[in-house]
Amino acid sequence: MTAQPQEEHVPTGVELTALGQDFRNNPYPLLEELRTKEPIHRDEQLKRWFLTRHDDVDRVVNDRTMSADPRKAGPDTYMNLFRGELGTDDADYQPSILFLDPPDHTRLRGLVTKAFTPRSIEKMRPRIQEIVDELLDAVAGEDSFDLMDKFAMPLPTIVIAEMLGVDPADQADFKRWSDDSVMGFNPMLTEEERKVVEAAGNAMYEYLVAAVEKRRNEPGDDLISSMIAVEEAGDQLTNQEIVTMSSLLLAAGNVTTTDLIGNGVLAFLKHPKELQKLRNDPSLIKNGVEEILRYDGPVVNTGRIVIEDSVDIDGCPIPKGDSILTSLAGANHDPAVYPDPDVFNITREDTHHHAFGGGIHYCLGAPLARIEAEVALGTLFGRFPHLRLADEPLEYRRLPTFRGLIRLPVHTK
Repeated sequence: MTAQPQEEHVPTGVELTALGQDFRNNPYPLLEELRTKEPIHRDEQLKRWFLTRHDDVDRVVNDRTMSADPRKAGPDTYMNLFRGELGTDDADYQPSILFLDPPDHTRLRGLVTKAFTPRSIEKMRPRIQEIVDELLDAVAGEDSFDLMDKFAMPLPTIVIAEMLGVDPADQADFKRWSDDSVMGFNPMLTEEERKVVEAAGNAMYEYLVAAVEKRRNEPGDDLISSMIAVEEAGDQLTNQEIVTMSSLLLAAGNVTTTDLIGNGVLAFLKHPKELQKLRNDPSLIKNGVEEILRYDGPVVNTGRIVIEDSVDIDGCPIPKGDSILTSLAGANHDPAVYPDPDVFNITREDTHHHAFGGGIHYCLGAPLARIEAEVALGTLFGRFPHLRLADEPLEYRRLPTFRGLIRLPVHTK
């Protein structure tokens, strides 16, 4: 009897999420394996299509015929799992801008953008520098410290809380709520985790409802007041929309910038030649941040839903209602586009990447994340010329979609 050839294994299901240990520690070899063997992968475990090639990802994230709204996903598909975690099964639920399609997305983004322009964000650079200096002053005399706990985590929290006009006395609560709320982006929560997310969401909601009401009566120089004031053709943001947008900024905007800073510090400390380039020429920080975003960005994938009869991806028909996961991390390491994609090179000439997604859902907070990372990394390496990694194993969060460290112990001498 002739032995039947075994079907070649390809990474799939939980293996392609941060719930899988190999992917959590280093997703790039798995993504390369999948890109080589099956770049348009049908993941039967999680009921989704998984794309790893740059051009396929670019095509999908820029395709306006596809949806980001989990309510439009077919039953039992991956994106449909988000309905319960995000509250979209609730008839009164107001999805965030991340999960809205035109015309609702167009209207909301148009109004919010007026209060969140790159020019207004650039004006924040001096204040961001002050916050960075204060955080580094606090650890200046330490021989070692946890960079995530003392620097990468508090910086975005303070920046966003100040933008929204949050009382400094309440910032610790906001940090806790945002850390807990972001777990809602995991579509496979345990019952205990779901309760934590729900409690944090309720607490943040109640606080922000009161804050919006207060700003309507007493406008200030903050983002909530700006969102209240924006108007176009007689249209304004509702209280619910302002609360939802503020919650999104505090949760997703917080964790992504934290991870960008943490991943960036790790990349530089593991590549001393690149760090020396930066020390020799601090102006390389802008290009350096773009390379961090490409090399080890904080968001590893984003999803879309087919809402037409079918969509063809390089000859592969994908039916209506199916979920498509585009691997931003895979696209950013595609050797067909980036020479030596696994090499960290801050003088790389082609700095384009998909770390902020694409199309109509391109990250609204990208200018803020860039400025925070530029100031944080440039100042950190300037203040601590002997900074080095502690000899401890690294541990990444078990959070699908995001990639970031739990701790990053460093020595200063």
